Amino acid sequence: MPAVTLAGVSKRYADGAREAVSALQLSIGDGELLVLVGPSGCGKSTVLRMIAGLEEVSGGTIRIGDRIVNDVAPRERDIAMVFQNYALYPHMSVFENLAFGLRRRRIAAEEVERRVLAAADLLGLEGYLDRRPRALSGGERQRVALGRAMVREPRVFLFDEPLSNLDARLRVQMRAEIRRMHQRVRATMIYVTHDQVEAMTLGDRIAVMREGAIQQVADPLTLYARPVNEFVASFIGSPPINLFEARIAGGGALEAGGATLAAPAVARAALASRLGSMVRVGVRPENVHVAEAGENGLEARVEMCEPLGNEVLVHWQTPAGALIARVPGQISPAQGTRATLRLPPEKLHCFDPRTGTTIGAAE
Repeated sequence: MPAVTLAGVSKRYADGAREAVSALQLSIGDGELLVLVGPSGCGKSTVLRMIAGLEEVSGGTIRIGDRIVNDVAPRERDIAMVFQNYALYPHMSVFENLAFGLRRRRIAAEEVERRVLAAADLLGLEGYLDRRPRALSGGERQRVALGRAMVREPRVFLFDEPLSNLDARLRVQMRAEIRRMHQRVRATMIYVTHDQVEAMTLGDRIAVMREGAIQQVADPLTLYARPVNEFVASFIGSPPINLFEARIAGGGALEAGGATLAAPAVARAALASRLGSMVRVGVRPENVHVAEAGENGLEARVEMCEPLGNEVLVHWQTPAGALIARVPGQISPAQGTRATLRLPPEKLHCFDPRTGTTIGAAE
């Protein structure tokens, strides 16, 4: 399977209001599953449509394998695209839906049957081949849409938010289905979503986009633990990272809400040149702990708890602002409970309040 490379790719629409995509640099490896994630309107679907040839490229080059495809017709790019809308033919059976594109390409009947049955076996559709789409559930229809892409045996698969119409349980099932399919066929896949949970569970790597530009490209664990800026830190993670303001004090300390907190070691040298300035501090919910007696930290009071079965989200109110703690187990502190919160310095992220970039590198 080929790699896909975007070099300085831009997209400007006729109204000229702004660039939907700006000088984008991105390489997707041979056989990699890369997820493009970001809020609505950030340009991720536009990138996918330019790779597919459904949108004209305003600048830069798109290469599939060793071939520049800017001026190549969509049908000649040897890609398959799965859309949010399943777009199945309602009057055709599942078998006919899967076979339709192959028959239009005048592929031999024996080969059509082989590919259709292989895809049906992979996706668990063997018992549905005679049914029409109206007799299928949403998840089964989505599997048919996936199968229709698979039977083409394309060089690259493109997915444009294919699971957004499904309920939560089906989304989990279909994420696993797509992941298994990728592991079996090892095809190059580019997957677009606004759902960061979907991105974290699916991608070999994730490219986070904002306003037409890529903020960071990394594997899921790196994105979560070492975000390059406040936007990535806030977008990746559920519940989102806690953020509050602190003043930079001497000796590698931060002052927030009347408490003195130790700064992360990796940021202390950079913070030392900003004494007296304000900094934005982030801490993940699982790294907010109740302090032992005598430990320093933020004074806090429980506002509410959200029991989630295997864990509880505790909402604390502190002089520095609201913080959420993720607590394992099924025991919730009572509303109004007071405690001191310990924030481990090695788990803190410091961000420049003006640019949003990470100061140092969180561990």
